[in-house]
Amino acid sequence: MTAAIQELEAEPILIDGLTWREFKATEQLLDRPGVRLSFLDGVLEIRKMPGKKHATVKRRISTLLDDYLEYAGIDYTPTGSMTLESAAGLVKRAAGDSYELGPNRERPDLAIEIVITSGGINKLEAYKRLQIPEIWFWEHDRLALYALRSDGYEPIQRSEILPALDIDLLSRCINLPNHTQAVKTFRQAIQA
Repeated sequence: MTAAIQELEAEPILIDGLTWREFKATEQLLDRPGVRLSFLDGVLEIRKMPGKKHATVKRRISTLLDDYLEYAGIDYTPTGSMTLESAAGLVKRAAGDSYELGPNRERPDLAIEIVITSGGINKLEAYKRLQIPEIWFWEHDRLALYALRSDGYEPIQRSEILPALDIDLLSRCINLPNHTQAVKTFRQAIQA
């Protein structure tokens, strides 16, 4: 089993037709370093843990967002790749990164996904069932923002939970080739 897991390609393996109980049993069997599992509507998604590009972009976004939240004086808790699940919603998902904005939250207010490969379960549907108010996807060197509505997620141009955040500035700084320069540029702009 371990050898097969180590050979996973960038694209996920999907196994359909599982009950929640079967998923939970399978989850225990596949509890291995380097493997990330998600579940939605009977579909198990098995992914190899992200590589350097994913980790670099994730860290850049979190550094810039932490700087912004601290500068803006927003009470927040970075919750990272916290795993959320709902047996009733038949869903389990771990974001690339997540944040609680304000004290005493039950779940993150913001989840951030770094999309390097395609395929897998419907992430917006998974987050809808987990009731995450806002989702950001970093894909093809740009941010796409979504806000939860009663019937699902709707694309938005500005963050509704962080309305003063300049998304264009954030995106430009994420794309800078040098991390130190990206942080300096972002800090100078938000403090101006």
